Amino acid sequence: MLRAVSATIGVVFGFTLAWAGLAEPDVIRRAMLLDSPYLYEIFAVAVPVAFLGTRALLHFGVHALVTGERVSWERTPVQRRHVVGSAIFGTGWAISAACPGPIVAQLGAGILWSLATFAGLVIGIRLHLAREAAG
Repeated sequence: MLRAVSATIGVVFGFTLAWAGLAEPDVIRRAMLLDSPYLYEIFAVAVPVAFLGTRALLHFGVHALVTGERVSWERTPVQRRHVVGSAIFGTGWAISAACPGPIVAQLGAGILWSLATFAGLVIGIRLHLAREAAG
């Protein structure tokens, strides 16, 4: 059940990214070159909506629809790893014209070079997991 719900949410998210043009490398490239405000306008709306939404989840003690667990998370202060990770993520995003969300949508749209981006994502995850396991 959980996998089916997760897959459905992923498919809806992917279609939404594609519909909004956020899986198009040219849209991302124009944003990274500061030639178009489109992506930043979407962020300008998404960030406050997400902020208010997460605060509402905590305030009202909402429970997850699928698992029934209370929605919560641990708050941690900004650490060096957050800053370094953000820099690596942003660099990869600028070079590949994709962040993890749109990669599969790009594959679905037939953008074959996104296979390399996907491979980089998988390698990065594996390296991170190996480093975490090593301690």
